[in-house]
Amino acid sequence: MDKIRWGILGTGRIANDFAVGLSHLPDAELVAVGSRTQETADTFGAKYHILHRHASYEAMASDPGVDAIYVSTPHPMHKANSLLCLMGGKAVICEKPFTINAAEAAELITYARQHNLFLLEAMWTRFLPVMAKVRELLSRKAIGDVRAVTADFGFRTNFNPQSRLFAPALGGGALLDVGVYVISFASMVLGPKPPVRVVSLAQLGETGVDEQGSYVLDYGNGVLANLFAAVRTQSAQEAVILGTEGRIRIHSQFYHATRITLTQYGKEDRTIETPFEGNGFNYEAAELMRCLRAGKTESDILPLDETLAVLQTMDQIRKPWGLRYPTEQ
Repeated sequence: MDKIRWGILGTGRIANDFAVGLSHLPDAELVAVGSRTQETADTFGAKYHILHRHASYEAMASDPGVDAIYVSTPHPMHKANSLLCLMGGKAVICEKPFTINAAEAAELITYARQHNLFLLEAMWTRFLPVMAKVRELLSRKAIGDVRAVTADFGFRTNFNPQSRLFAPALGGGALLDVGVYVISFASMVLGPKPPVRVVSLAQLGETGVDEQGSYVLDYGNGVLANLFAAVRTQSAQEAVILGTEGRIRIHSQFYHATRITLTQYGKEDRTIETPFEGNGFNYEAAELMRCLRAGKTESDILPLDETLAVLQTMDQIRKPWGLRYPTEQ
């Protein structure tokens, strides 16, 4: 497979980011786009010089000239759109959150495994050099035994009840949009099994979705994650891993940082630069292509069982809030 032929399903902002990311991979070829109208497919296709411009998701999923599809549609559509692509025999990478709940994720995972198809959550942060470096430091116990994780991802945006950040029908709220980053980060460090206990508090806004929330995850043996996410409150957007012999601080914005500080007690702090190429989205695409060429149906950097465990944790987090999305009714 000299080149992996890509299609992008959806034409929003994140689809543009992914298209730019693919342009940094010489072994990737963006050959198709799928939208709900011919006009938007043509506009996106012209922008990125895409040959095949489909006016429906069904046509995109069945395009025989496509090897892999990136699903970039709104949260509640992830399951249906990813399943459509899997049924078309395509390798699929679906934007985070993978689905809006664990039951939907389990359905996709079961189908992919039954049909020997590649499936991956597009948690781009997981594949960046900064996180590879963090995993390497943890694997050699550079800070001893990990005891706790803190991470926050909050930003302030203007209230718009129709926008995807606030509309329940679009899976609005901080948990699905940015909470997934901090929870997935905690899972990378402390998981991959889900925590044994979850405690959370949230402030629900006018539309009924969480505008900010705090989550404490207990991974057993006193190991804790203290996490925060918000769409109406700006935060430092940093992450810190605390160990028995030191700590690792991932500087703002931790989800695509290029610098960490390693503290080892009794030694001077050390700053480690972790630059990345392109816009960062190229790394998750490269992981899919690496796995396809190796004959794998899932990534060992972000296994499907871990994606499912993160969603199970997210379900637990919002259960006491009484927050359900319309597609779950």
